[in-house]
Amino acid sequence: MKKIIGRAVWLLLIIISGYFLYGYVRNRVDFQEFLQGPPKRREIIEQLPQNSSTFDPLLIEAGFEVDIFADLKGESPRVLAFDSNQVLVVSLTKEGRIVALPDEDGNGKADKVVQILDGLNKPHGIVFYGSRLFVAETNKVVSYDYDPNNFSVSFPQVLLLLPSGGRHSTRTIKIHDRKLYISVGSSCDTCIEKNAQRASILVSDLDGSGLRSFATGLRNTVFFAFDRAGKLWGNDMGRDFLGDDLPPDELNVVQAGGDYGWPYCYGNRTRDEKFQKEKKLAYCIDTEVPVVNYPAHVAPLGLTFIDSPLFSEADQDDLLVAFHGSWNRGEPVGYKIVKVSIFADQVIDVQDFISGWLSGSDVLGRPVDLVFSDNGELYISDDASNVIYRVSRN
Repeated sequence: MKKIIGRAVWLLLIIISGYFLYGYVRNRVDFQEFLQGPPKRREIIEQLPQNSSTFDPLLIEAGFEVDIFADLKGESPRVLAFDSNQVLVVSLTKEGRIVALPDEDGNGKADKVVQILDGLNKPHGIVFYGSRLFVAETNKVVSYDYDPNNFSVSFPQVLLLLPSGGRHSTRTIKIHDRKLYISVGSSCDTCIEKNAQRASILVSDLDGSGLRSFATGLRNTVFFAFDRAGKLWGNDMGRDFLGDDLPPDELNVVQAGGDYGWPYCYGNRTRDEKFQKEKKLAYCIDTEVPVVNYPAHVAPLGLTFIDSPLFSEADQDDLLVAFHGSWNRGEPVGYKIVKVSIFADQVIDVQDFISGWLSGSDVLGRPVDLVFSDNGELYISDDASNVIYRVSRN
């Protein structure tokens, strides 16, 4: 009898433990995704081009058309940049490569993939400046002499070293007023960083000298851009495991010397009570507030200011932002491009520009970076479908 009672108690404990484990997982990640992996994806490449008169799979703002510019055949495109000959260059971060995608006949489709660099350590950010190509790997920034006529590089120079490892490995770079800006994400979800260069945007001279902090408290500002007035705007991703609706992701105007709150604060100076709640109780009073709070977990990545004849006069200098899409929410969100209307450095509206990459349980793609060509067409990288889109007028 004692053995039967003991076994019954153990069985009850196992059932109770299973119930609480289910609740723990269900509150943090979609349980189906936890068991089976991310939702499957239909092949979007077979369903484009598409204009705004068609509603499946993508819904596009009236007057525009989206098509496939390049199919990377299983490689994952991230950052986009045009060289001096208006050839699109892309970083393939997972594959350790930088490639060029020339459209030699001008038909709106890449004719071939030309390797510029390979064997790199998670290359992400790429910038052209004069005759030089700057590449941000996860642990350093290197510049090269670049020949746009044959896509060759020479004379590599390591400009500066960066902390590597940890949770966020991408490094993005921009050049503005002859200064090099570098974003470095946090090494963790929430922690006190041992290296002051983490969770920050750094700035240096073009040769890498004088490296210093520009702004701190930025958990993972993967992408940022400068507006016409020279102000730096950046998308920051909030922490995980506070539920489906917290914390908000953020769009910030990033100022020199600004502290944007992480890991103690999020959103509009809200104290994160789950992180060291007994410390720095009034810390958030002096931190910077975002210009807009995005929905939680949309994972904002690329952003670009509209400067294109394809868009209306009213749209010029507004932002287009890529929502990469959630991985840790009961009901997925994001997976789209939004247009952020701005007036006097304030966000006055956020509307969908392209949506539909999430279709029921199917993930058709995850937009990453956005860049305009000289003729005003928009190019978008997608590291789930492994393609680059071209958006034009229909």
